[in-house]
Amino acid sequence: MKLEMRKKKTFPFGTISVEDDISIEIFSTRRKAFHSFCVEVFRFFRDILFVLMIFILFGVFIAQPVVVEGTSMLPVLHDGERLLVNKLIYYKWKTFSWARIERGDVVVFWYPKDPEKSFVKRVIGLPGETVEVRNGVVYINGKRLYENYLDPEYNRNAANFPLKKIEEHYYFVMGDNRDNSSDSRYWGLVPEKYIYGKAFFRFWPSNIGFIEKGQYEIKFEDERDFNLVEGAR
Repeated sequence: MKLEMRKKKTFPFGTISVEDDISIEIFSTRRKAFHSFCVEVFRFFRDILFVLMIFILFGVFIAQPVVVEGTSMLPVLHDGERLLVNKLIYYKWKTFSWARIERGDVVVFWYPKDPEKSFVKRVIGLPGETVEVRNGVVYINGKRLYENYLDPEYNRNAANFPLKKIEEHYYFVMGDNRDNSSDSRYWGLVPEKYIYGKAFFRFWPSNIGFIEKGQYEIKFEDERDFNLVEGAR
């Protein structure tokens, strides 16, 4: 009688083998971990790309960061401050105040004499109005403009500038530091198409917060001003 020695059956995972249950899936834990790692890396870079696209679209169509250079807007804005400007004025949605240019707004625009440079000033005169500066005081259509946002320390010059008629689609701008500002008094009006944003928020290096629109009043200074306007009609 011939005795056959049967080799003892071995199992790849303890006492479990594929033959026990055809629904059991055997896989390599190392390969699975590498696959999971690759999936997470892909998701991470996908999310980074999505965020970058959002920031690019935000910068192109909605807001843009700018840096203040100079002291012409003291004491409201200081040299070196970083601002965000609202670019929605491009779309001319006149229904909303943040999408139109109004008196008292701080705007950023291309310098008409050299469009490669940009300035930041405050809107003083609107299309169709007349602007005149007498003894350092601004008059709109013959009425005095009372500018509560100005600091007397930066407005000691009592200069005179002749009456200027503002054409349609143009604006008259001035710096809050009237003693040290190159603005419409010297080089003329700003075309509407050159204004590319309204400053609304400062975020570095100090005074973080929203930039408020300038508060002002327009009224006759005295009876003499009223008679001058009436006599010119």
